Amino acid sequence: MKVRAGIEVSSQSDIGCVRNNNEDSLGYWEPEDDDQFLRKGRLGVVADGMGGYEGGQEASRLAVETLVEVYREFAGDDPQQALTEAMQAAHQQIRRYSFSHPELRGMGTTCTAAAIVQDALYYAHVGDSRLYLIRDGRITRITRDHSYVGRLVEAGMISAEEAETHPQRNILTAALGTNPDLIVDAPGRPEPLHPEDVLLLCSDGLWGQMRDSEILTAVENKSAEQAGRELIELARQRGGPDNITVEILRLR
Repeated sequence: MKVRAGIEVSSQSDIGCVRNNNEDSLGYWEPEDDDQFLRKGRLGVVADGMGGYEGGQEASRLAVETLVEVYREFAGDDPQQALTEAMQAAHQQIRRYSFSHPELRGMGTTCTAAAIVQDALYYAHVGDSRLYLIRDGRITRITRDHSYVGRLVEAGMISAEEAETHPQRNILTAALGTNPDLIVDAPGRPEPLHPEDVLLLCSDGLWGQMRDSEILTAVENKSAEQAGRELIELARQRGGPDNITVEILRLR
């Protein structure tokens, strides 16, 4: 994987302390060609599969592979449209796979993809993996959780603190490959990025074990690789009940 100057990338995934296999997948891609790079920039993806031992693993792998491939081959000039179409393609690909493998019926995955194109952030998101922006000592969650508990928080029925320990916090309201219709979260316009900004994509195996402020502390003043290792170690120390995946993109 060739990474051009101007960014530091770390992609790390850990099985955690309880699961027997890792149903998370992640990917990073940027074009070799300079003209393509101006149009496509850099792409990071995290997916957290579900649907049993093999189903979850296959769903997240298919999501990352399809998303990267469709984004890479997209002919137009709009990175946001490319991401949204790539997400829809991944959704259809997983559905086709589950129909041809009846034993994997019910397989699905979260998927969060972020593209950095000419100092602007584009993203597409389904499920409860997360994309954070860290800037000037502050951490902001860019995505919203497509989960039952996320809806309760948005409706003001429970607090964000109560959501952290809610017994139904793992119930998703949207995922790739499950329902026929797919609603993809995407920004109305790209977010301008600043030098030294950090983008962090992660599965709930990471954010579910710590506060946003702890993620911020782990990332500040460290290399992307070191920060990723520290975050995974912290999630493991807290029991690591799920697979733990984190991708950190630090602009230089």
